[in-house]
Amino acid sequence: MPEGAPRGSAGAPAAYRLRLMRKEDIPFVMPIEVLSYSLPWTEAAFERELDDIPFSRLLAVESAAEKKDAGRAAILGYGCWWMVKGECHITNVTVAPEARRKGVGRFLLWGILDDARRRGATEATLEVRVSNAAAIALYENFGFTSVAMREGYYPDNGEDAMVMWMASL
Repeated sequence: MPEGAPRGSAGAPAAYRLRLMRKEDIPFVMPIEVLSYSLPWTEAAFERELDDIPFSRLLAVESAAEKKDAGRAAILGYGCWWMVKGECHITNVTVAPEARRKGVGRFLLWGILDDARRRGATEATLEVRVSNAAAIALYENFGFTSVAMREGYYPDNGEDAMVMWMASL
């Protein structure tokens, strides 16, 4: 993992804040989800992750400055990870289109990995579309390596997924 936390992750002033996602955030993440994926999660899927899956953690990145919707902080991205036998399995890393290429994804991924490490995870894994060069570069920057391919993994277009692994958190 890159040295040091992104500024702000330890309480210092920064452009972004990381926190646990809440059920009341779902209406604010749904537009980001729909714009980001051809097969987006449903509101019910987010509710299930929050309420019914005890090994699931959802985190939200919000703007430290920008306020939207009755004064609440703007959600810029969110992620989900599962704790599976000491392993962090990242299921979702999503950044609002207007917030991409501004460090939000890096901040979010660092937060997910830090949260996982604090909860006892010792390694991490994820799947990523082989066409998502920006995400692959981000994951490689954090120390993930490609270990396998899942052919035809994505049902919307049959695209392959690259399985990436980080051996030590």
